Amino acid sequence: MNEKNKILVVDDDAGHRTMLKTLMSGWGYEIHLADDGTSGVEKVHQEYFDIVLMDMKMLKMSGMEALEKITQYNPALPVIIMTAYSSIETAVDALKKGAYDYLTKPLDFDKLKLTIAHILENLYLKKENIHLKKRLDQTFSRNDIIGKSKAMTALLNTVELAAPSDANILVTGGSGTGKELIASAIHYNSPRKDMPFIKINCAAITETLLESELFGHERGAFTGAEKKRKGRFLQAHGGSILLDEIGEMSLAMQAKLLRVLQEKEVTPVGSEENIKVDVRVIASTNRDLKKMAEDGQFREDLYFRLNVVTLEIPPLSARSEDVPSLALHFLKLFSEKNHRDIKGFTPEAMDRMIRYNWPGNVRELMNSIERAVVLARSDFLSVDDLPFSEQVISEQLFFEADTKISSTDVPLAEIERVAVLRALEAAGGNRSETARRLGITRKTLLKKLRQYGEA
Repeated sequence: MNEKNKILVVDDDAGHRTMLKTLMSGWGYEIHLADDGTSGVEKVHQEYFDIVLMDMKMLKMSGMEALEKITQYNPALPVIIMTAYSSIETAVDALKKGAYDYLTKPLDFDKLKLTIAHILENLYLKKENIHLKKRLDQTFSRNDIIGKSKAMTALLNTVELAAPSDANILVTGGSGTGKELIASAIHYNSPRKDMPFIKINCAAITETLLESELFGHERGAFTGAEKKRKGRFLQAHGGSILLDEIGEMSLAMQAKLLRVLQEKEVTPVGSEENIKVDVRVIASTNRDLKKMAEDGQFREDLYFRLNVVTLEIPPLSARSEDVPSLALHFLKLFSEKNHRDIKGFTPEAMDRMIRYNWPGNVRELMNSIERAVVLARSDFLSVDDLPFSEQVISEQLFFEADTKISSTDVPLAEIERVAVLRALEAAGGNRSETARRLGITRKTLLKKLRQYGEA
């Protein structure tokens, strides 16, 4: 799956360009050509290259002018200047303006080969260093996930058992519970931890583009496909892929995904080539896939393929004992971020947070504390600093309305209707915020509002 390093040769001498392409292609590089400085700059803007090898003297745009434009666009792109002995002084000036090195004509091919190898070695070390730092930052331990409740302890025990395997994982839980964090824990504690971890939100991409995003496409496969593109599955080869919000995927796309899981190969859009891939699939959803499968909204065979191991993340309302430690963690985080010296919470504020039902789960808690830290007027956050201080909480959300409602003599559907409308009112009519607070999708909220005649 390793791709060749790409080198752009910019030279207005056709014979010299052809010679360099033949020579360096033989060294194992992918060579692209530009016949003057202008087209060289355009190519750098259009696609990625590892190195640019450019002649100094060209008619349409000099190498010096092209160098300035290239380094302005991407200062990290190594540019090697080719120059005659008579223009070495100019080449030295080019070094000051960002060129990596210069070579004199006629070229010493051994020196050219060594210079390219040296650049690519440094480039590789930089990439490895960045990758290592990123991986170290993401490496998971139980301390990375805050929660000592029985529910979270049981979940993390399962994570430790499932991570080293190669089984597909289904992570379920309400919006804001931390499904992506658990998925990351699975990947970075698996034998694939040194390989890519690719994430894609299935609900954020239109159905027509999702197939291309997942499996890639050939140039010209559809309108706008100006060049060949590698899909997320190929990007994740050897590693893991997170299919977030998989419950929003259409039945047609589910069938294509099922084939990938069964055959372990992908077919890019517009291609007849089947490409083998080795990818561990982690799917996440806030929907009940089992019920969707029973209702014909989700393929049952795909559900069983994904559901080898299920990790269900409990809502924050089911583990209120974790709220104090989470709240203190976010307080420290956002105090440092916003340069505030907030020392803690008042007892009343902490009690309110523990009793609040957190329909938006950990994400709502995090956002609430960030807002409180930014707007706080004292060293300790009080009830008045919390964004839900004027809202009804827990039982009040469900059982209080303009008229008293008793759960013993009112149908469940009516209680739900009142709860949804009260939440909508509390959110100032903002439907996205209401859905977030209730822990449901915006699509589900709109469906309920239509049922109530409020859409």
